[in-house]
Amino acid sequence: MGSERRALRYGIIGVGMMGREHLYNLAALPGAMVVAVADPHPGSREAALAATAGLQSVVPSPPLKVFSDHESLLDSGMCDVVVIATPNMTHAQILLDVLAHPKTHHVLVEKPLCTTIEDCYKVLEAAKARPDILVQVGLEYRYIPAVAELLAQVKQNAVGNVRMVAIREHRFPFLVKVNNWNRFNKNTGGTLVEKCCHFFDLMTLIAKSTPVRVMASGSQSVNHLDERYEGKVPDILDNAYVIVEYKNGCRGILDLCMFAEGSRNEQEICVVGDAGKAEAFVPDSIVRLGSRMSGREGVQTYEVHDKRVR
Repeated sequence: MGSERRALRYGIIGVGMMGREHLYNLAALPGAMVVAVADPHPGSREAALAATAGLQSVVPSPPLKVFSDHESLLDSGMCDVVVIATPNMTHAQILLDVLAHPKTHHVLVEKPLCTTIEDCYKVLEAAKARPDILVQVGLEYRYIPAVAELLAQVKQNAVGNVRMVAIREHRFPFLVKVNNWNRFNKNTGGTLVEKCCHFFDLMTLIAKSTPVRVMASGSQSVNHLDERYEGKVPDILDNAYVIVEYKNGCRGILDLCMFAEGSRNEQEICVVGDAGKAEAFVPDSIVRLGSRMSGREGVQTYEVHDKRVR
């Protein structure tokens, strides 16, 4: 028998709310361990240490090394993989630093990749120059069990040729983040980048085509209007409609509302083809599948769960 493979050593850059979620998720994965974190915010570093201490009785691991900046973490040589979960506007420079570092660090970066098109191109070019590094963007909605089942059914031609994709997200407002960085478009890239890149990713994945035209209308109607940060009022959208037309004739629509706490499901995804219709509901984790031939009486409704998720 060969020797057992060494666990992958992860470093998490940015251990606010999302970074600590990655910390917990990695603790549940066999063959992975978080060995280091980096964050300039003392409160986040302390919270990461507390989270790790709480996990020790369940998943014993080496003492966590804590850094105040990502450069020191990269220079430590401790990590095989880094997870970037910092504020959006910092992604570009951190990614460029990782991709320029002499040591190979594979990367999972939280969405969005960057907040501007220009920075995205810079990162793409830097990544092409490092074929030894795998860079993945955390577009995890693809892997939500009900969504993954919908994608599988579409791929298996259950609805025929896809003609329409409708995605509704009706949810709660943006959460409070460190120093309230997520209240302003200049930091997030805007709501349709910060939050909705998930849905444009799914639309394009389902349409299997290239967008050629976009029409949109949005507003800040309810949320954060009474907040002030250094005298400035937040400027992020809290509702929008977006229509995307694709080269192959498929159309997608996003219906976003972020003051809809009274919703049963946060996400409802509907795909209609020339032979049928598939829907996914999250978090109910329900899929509905029907065909034009079988009509309303033939619609199947079933729950979907992934037993691999711990």
